[in-house]
Amino acid sequence: MENNRNYFPLHFLGDRLEFPPVETANEDGLLAVGGDLSPERLLLAYKSGIFPWFNDDALILWWSPDPRMVLFPKKVKVSKSMRKVLRDGSFKLTQNTCFDEVIEQCAFVERKGQDGTWITSKMKAAYAELHKKGFARSYEVWENNNLVGGLYGVDLGDVFCGESMFSLQPNASKFAFIKMAQELDEKGYRFIDCQVHTDHLESLGAELIPRKRFMELL
Repeated sequence: MENNRNYFPLHFLGDRLEFPPVETANEDGLLAVGGDLSPERLLLAYKSGIFPWFNDDALILWWSPDPRMVLFPKKVKVSKSMRKVLRDGSFKLTQNTCFDEVIEQCAFVERKGQDGTWITSKMKAAYAELHKKGFARSYEVWENNNLVGGLYGVDLGDVFCGESMFSLQPNASKFAFIKMAQELDEKGYRFIDCQVHTDHLESLGAELIPRKRFMELL
């Protein structure tokens, strides 16, 4: 960051279950610091267009970036090569069969341009608790009975907030994402919150929209 004043927000969360308005986030999308990762606070955050993202042994940072990356399920892009993957039957998709392993793999698998992981031990425990309460879900991709890809996120009923995905075989995470989008489209979900831009998500049909529009849709 060019200066610390732009990085640190003015909002420090205490014990009260509340967040400041998302419009008060700084130019990087950082909204607040502190609080906890209780199921109640996490659900309030996602319903308010906010998500946690921080390094281990650090204060919890809460974000609401502008613009916001979303996928409208009907707009999911399926390339010619992925259509072949979807047809050939080499991958099998399941849901919620091994949530803990999926989040562990998302934390463990190295990604280009990333040094370490933001999926801390606190985050794992918090989302595992959300999963037990029925709000966090995982999608698993199997090849020859081996877990080769998957993703997890928070389900708000008609909006799915994607958190992370992993792939141990080419196209495995794409397979999970496309199959999830197609399923959510059939169920009438309004959109998938992808949070921030990546080329990978853009290639699958996700797009940036203004935060104001995102909040209206949410």
